[in-house]
Amino acid sequence: MLNTIESINNAVNNFIWGVPAMICIIGVGLYLSIRTNFLQIRKFSYAIRVTLGRMFRKRDASDGTMTPFQAVCTALAATVGTGNIAGVAGAIAIGGPGSVFWMWISAILGMCTKFSEVTLAVHFREVNEKGDLVGGPMYYIKNGLGKNWRWLATLFLVFGVLTVFGTGNATQVNTITTAINSALMNYHLIDARSARTTSLIIGIILAALVALVLLGGIKRIGSVTEKLVPFMALFYIVLAVGVVLLNINRVPAVFSSIVYGAFNPAAVTGGVVGTFFMSMKKGVSRGIFSNEAGLGTGSIAHACADTKKPVKQGFFGIFEVFADTIVICTLTAFVILCSGVPVPYGEAAGAELTILGFTSTYGSWVSIFTAAAMCCFAF
Repeated sequence: MLNTIESINNAVNNFIWGVPAMICIIGVGLYLSIRTNFLQIRKFSYAIRVTLGRMFRKRDASDGTMTPFQAVCTALAATVGTGNIAGVAGAIAIGGPGSVFWMWISAILGMCTKFSEVTLAVHFREVNEKGDLVGGPMYYIKNGLGKNWRWLATLFLVFGVLTVFGTGNATQVNTITTAINSALMNYHLIDARSARTTSLIIGIILAALVALVLLGGIKRIGSVTEKLVPFMALFYIVLAVGVVLLNINRVPAVFSSIVYGAFNPAAVTGGVVGTFFMSMKKGVSRGIFSNEAGLGTGSIAHACADTKKPVKQGFFGIFEVFADTIVICTLTAFVILCSGVPVPYGEAAGAELTILGFTSTYGSWVSIFTAAAMCCFAF
């Protein structure tokens, strides 16, 4: 039964993340970029200045809303996660170093896509019966395209709910339990037989913590994420930059392998990764999994922002993709490639490859800190 489900999932996955996905993701991002005269490049400095300036401006939100900073932190809490650690490692293992290049390309185009999503979400949002601001793709499809397109809004809603159980919860919880169990076993506090019991305990604790946050409503979610996201991002960036600096002599070769491997992956991976399309496919898909540009889910949090300027809130979308993919995902890739750890090209890999990059540079003691960082990212 499980084999049948896995076969069906692989078939659907290979089809969706094949040519159709590349056309949709790259094509839509390119179309929006051309129509806006490459807004994400022309207004990049302005976007960073506006978003960072508004982030640290002291301001209280109205009931049922968030401050713009809380909204972007909530969106970043969803985008900055396991995709930045496990996703990048998997992309490099299956698609070679060149997949990082295609991750950059999808991020550059995705900045404009995310900008458009956020702007539309704020512009077409509604106020529900409780007085809370609500919005997202299901609302801007319904209110922007008209009643004839309600079926598409409903379809997004159904698939969005299904996605929450997978990439939104199961993947994150699995990453947290794996990270904690690995750290505990590394310090010989538990053995492999005790891992299942530990995982159950971790799951119960996580459920209780999530319930405490969610039951507090929108303002509780915003309050938690505005404190957690900056801490976890800065903590991870410091560790990753340290790895790069300690292996600075390898950076030119790594950068060369990323660019050259994007078009000739076989030469970089010893023939294991044969086609540039595989490299592009993995880079784009893992980039989208990480920054959510084109998925529409990130715009739901932005719709709750206490702002009357949709376009200015849209610039937060540009900042999100930049921070998530261009900064954090790139650092993860350089941690793996600069550390010199053997990459199992052609095989599935995840967070353990990233952790290996850190431990090979700093030593085994850092595993507890990387586990803590991964827990913050996944939570």
